[in-house]
Amino acid sequence: MAQEPNFLNDLNQQQQKAVKHTNGPLLIVAGAGSGKTRVLTYRIAYLIDKAKADPGEILALTFTNKAAREMKERIQKLIGDSAPRLWMGTFHSVFSKILRFEAEHIGFTSNYTIYDTNDSQNLIKQILRENNYDPKDIRPRTIHRRISDSKNELIHPDQYLERFVHSTLDDITAKMYKIYTKRLKQNNAMDFDDLLVKPIELFNKHPEILEKYQDRFKYILIDEYQDTNRAQYTVTKMLAEKYQNICVVGDDAQSIYSFRGADITNILNFQNDYEDAVEIPLEQNYRSTKAILKAADSIIKRNTGQLEKTLWTDNDTGEMITLLENYDERDEANRVANYINELKVRHGFEYNDFAVLYRTNYQSRVFEETLRRKRIPYQLVGGLSFYQRKEVKDVLAYLTLLVNPDDDTNLLRIINEPSRGIGNKSMHDLTQRARNTGQSVWRILENVEKADLYKPAENSVKQFVAMMKELKTDLNKDIALTEVVKKLLEKSGYMKALVEENSPKSMTRRENILELENAISYYQKNTKNPKLSSFLQEISLITDSDKYDEDKPAVTLMTVHAAKGLEFPAVFAVGMEEDLFPMGGRDGDEANIEEERRLFYVAITRAQQKLFFSYCRSRYKFGEEKPMARSRFLDEVTPDVVRTETGATINQNKNRFNNGPSDSSSNGSTTVEYDWKKPLYNKNNRDSNQGTTIHYDSPDEDPFQVGAKVEHNIFGKGKIINRTGQGDKTKVVIFFKERGRKTLMLRVAKLSVIG
Repeated sequence: MAQEPNFLNDLNQQQQKAVKHTNGPLLIVAGAGSGKTRVLTYRIAYLIDKAKADPGEILALTFTNKAAREMKERIQKLIGDSAPRLWMGTFHSVFSKILRFEAEHIGFTSNYTIYDTNDSQNLIKQILRENNYDPKDIRPRTIHRRISDSKNELIHPDQYLERFVHSTLDDITAKMYKIYTKRLKQNNAMDFDDLLVKPIELFNKHPEILEKYQDRFKYILIDEYQDTNRAQYTVTKMLAEKYQNICVVGDDAQSIYSFRGADITNILNFQNDYEDAVEIPLEQNYRSTKAILKAADSIIKRNTGQLEKTLWTDNDTGEMITLLENYDERDEANRVANYINELKVRHGFEYNDFAVLYRTNYQSRVFEETLRRKRIPYQLVGGLSFYQRKEVKDVLAYLTLLVNPDDDTNLLRIINEPSRGIGNKSMHDLTQRARNTGQSVWRILENVEKADLYKPAENSVKQFVAMMKELKTDLNKDIALTEVVKKLLEKSGYMKALVEENSPKSMTRRENILELENAISYYQKNTKNPKLSSFLQEISLITDSDKYDEDKPAVTLMTVHAAKGLEFPAVFAVGMEEDLFPMGGRDGDEANIEEERRLFYVAITRAQQKLFFSYCRSRYKFGEEKPMARSRFLDEVTPDVVRTETGATINQNKNRFNNGPSDSSSNGSTTVEYDWKKPLYNKNNRDSNQGTTIHYDSPDEDPFQVGAKVEHNIFGKGKIINRTGQGDKTKVVIFFKERGRKTLMLRVAKLSVIG
């Protein structure tokens, strides 16, 4: 019997079993923190070690670039130089690569553009206007979401109205879907959804091409299978049909992306799809303490229709989970920040050990303000991407045209950016001519003398075309990408326009463009055969999770969705309130409570050592303070692993908020009581002669914060709804019941805080 490779000794019994199963379909049910990435990488190494497959015959699909990078790095250490020959990456990156090779078979060229969400919505906005719809009435975002959902369900434009009840919006969407699909092809462009749908079209039209890739990929491995949608399920099933060597890894308890079209039944029904499938559960958790794992188990067992597994761990019992009950979101952010400082100073945690997880992106604002005020560094995952900034998108649009001049969307973005004297009427005439003749706008520009334009506009168009052709020639001469970009910025006048504007905003935009040049330079130096088309594809596939830097010395702020697949020594799951977490239903649908519960389970299982839950008694919504009810999920957690801190702590000697972790304890459990009927602050700082004089030891104790109820000697009672400035220049916006909204200089406002 052949000797087994030494690396198997790194695995537990169940992990070894999963790695060594090399024939036929395999379902690995991998619980949170059970080492699924290790199993996937070791399985690939085992297949190669046992000569079951050449590296080039293995296809490994992930959902994030981060997961793909991590797997590649591990495999490199195990198998060495043959690792680069593996086909490994996200669904979108792998199938975009296949489409580069085969695009001509479905009417595209290999240099097609990949449209991100912003590009797609801009194209839809343009189509709406051309068809006399106002984008303010018919939102491009809504139309795009409906088209995207349809593509992922493999609903063709001609089938759209068969699926939905006829309504005005359905009729408009059906019309836009057909035109949008046609326009993408004219632009030689594909959107994100096409990268999954077009391979299916390709394989259905050309069975010989399908068979070529079936023979190439003798082994297929799919990570996070519970997150696959219909298109991903279909295309991988087609590829696996011949050899049936498909291994999927997933956890139905972490299926949280139904809003993106993910279908949990793909993993639940795997054994129905593959009759000979073997199921192997991975149940040993290496990440969390027993207390955290017990809380997670008490939550997820309430869901129905699950795959069988029971997580366990050899880790320590660990500390109890802390539940923070807060007055409002500012109280919540303060207490979280104070705990971060407490754990860092007294217990040796580093800033990058902490994650604050919330249900929706808007919750980050208060935490950002608080962390800045307390000088705690943080990184925000899920904010505006660098590559989505206007100036960066503008320069990328120029570069895209050098690769794909038929891309009307990007051409129309920059033809008059900066201004070249090509007015709206001229562009309308050129665009209309392109639509009438079935050509791209670029082809019309190349023969602009036939368009009967205003002479100055015609000359400007000719100069633009000449510039782009000159840059294209440079690119074809293999001149360095960085040199082409510098020449583009100079010839186009883009940088000159920013310099002449000479405003703080224009300075920031210049810095962002310089950073883009740095990114291109880095790509050029670290890529064996750098090509502009490859660089554009690489950045078009960047996701939110790629912006997370685990080594950055900063607290991480992110949604629970973005945190999936990550782990942190200390986690704060905040905003645990009804209609926030769980989120209420949208668009008339009932809330999917089981998926919301799975999302909470994901939040819990990100924590390694310390876990905090937090909720508010009240929260500002639409400019008004609203009472909030604690999340039902908090009542589902087994109570024997939770300690509660009720309300903000009070220093009785100074009669002021402390907002910090309590020092009092009893048998490892602390409950700090606070009478919520009492006024939030009990100071009266009004002096009729001196105005509002505030005496406090730190900014955290300043009572005149947003949400505070105050009284003015003329305007009466009101509530602070906004605050700007610092020190003597601090201004507050107050909504007074009798006098409406007033903006006052705090120093002279003569305010007092009331209950």
